[in-house]
Amino acid sequence: MLNKKTILKWSALVGLAGGLAGCSRNGGDAPPGRAARGLPPVPVTVVAARRQDVPNQLSEIGSVRAYASVSVKSRVDGELARIAFKQGDEVKKGALIFEIDPRPFQAALDQAQAVLERDEASLTNAQTDMRRTDALADTKAVSASEVDANRSKVASSKATVAADQAAVETAKLNLSFCSITSPVTGRIGMLLVDEGNMVQNNNTILAVVNQLRPIYVDFSVPEQSLPAVRAAAAVGPLPVEAAIPEVTGQRAEGELAVINNEVDTATGTLLLRAVFPNKDEMLWPGQFVNVNLTLNTERNAVVVPAAAIQLNQEGGRFVCVVQPDDTVAFRPVEIGTTHERLSVIKKGLQAGERIVTSGQIRLVAGSRVKIVGEHPEPGVALTEAAAN
Repeated sequence: MLNKKTILKWSALVGLAGGLAGCSRNGGDAPPGRAARGLPPVPVTVVAARRQDVPNQLSEIGSVRAYASVSVKSRVDGELARIAFKQGDEVKKGALIFEIDPRPFQAALDQAQAVLERDEASLTNAQTDMRRTDALADTKAVSASEVDANRSKVASSKATVAADQAAVETAKLNLSFCSITSPVTGRIGMLLVDEGNMVQNNNTILAVVNQLRPIYVDFSVPEQSLPAVRAAAAVGPLPVEAAIPEVTGQRAEGELAVINNEVDTATGTLLLRAVFPNKDEMLWPGQFVNVNLTLNTERNAVVVPAAAIQLNQEGGRFVCVVQPDDTVAFRPVEIGTTHERLSVIKKGLQAGERIVTSGQIRLVAGSRVKIVGEHPEPGVALTEAAAN
């Protein structure tokens, strides 16, 4: 049997062991990563944080619109006698694209000119008679009523000639309308009326011409962005980029042209319009494009790949920093803007420090790591498997 002294000794030892175990569970003085000691290094890929200029951008979906879109119509009634273009061709402003049969209008002009010549002859004769009676008016060889009649006849003839001249100008104008020219330089669409059909004045659309150089892109931003957009626009022209979805390596560059004068209350958005030179006709009316509006640029910012940013249980953000002894430390950071898969680190990290970009799931504070991939550029996509 155990004596009382032996029992007390064992009780003291058990109590001491329990106290030490409690300190370890509560994170007392246990060194960080002690549980990771003795485990093999975790394979990870890393990247060095660096400094670069990062634009502050609004990214939206936009739609391309023609700079000018004109529905070509006839200004006279008649037969469509000639089509002077190929569908889809580029046409210059003032170039002939349609011709209405001019013969009826030429005949109307000839008739108007003949009437004008007749009435001009009548006016000349009336003026001669008026001069004669005016010369004899003081001699009482002619009556005053005859003098007045000749003067009235001259005035009436002058009015008739003026009306005839207006009719001639109208006939010339109608004849000129038989030749329909392109109102803008652009690309003409499909033919809507075939040759030989009768067309009506200002009623029949013959074709549509869209001006593509330059060209517009319309897009909407949240109304909360209005103050920032207006403030940036007051400083100078704002650059805008447009890219076609699923097409890499092609971007059109333009600038903000219009801030709409009201917010759409139904959607809570503000319509903006950018203008692009579009010399290569990369943008086409009706397309949907990815739009980036640059408000300003953050100079010399510390950036890391956005994929390296982790989220803790409290909602805070941190990165896994590889220390000189190849162990990791969890570093809380404050995030700024994100641009093209790069996040700006406003606080918590210095340029040149190495952070883990893949393999974080197997890490605890103090874990030793084995670097299996390292990239000097934080913008490079890191796809290596950390489990290699």
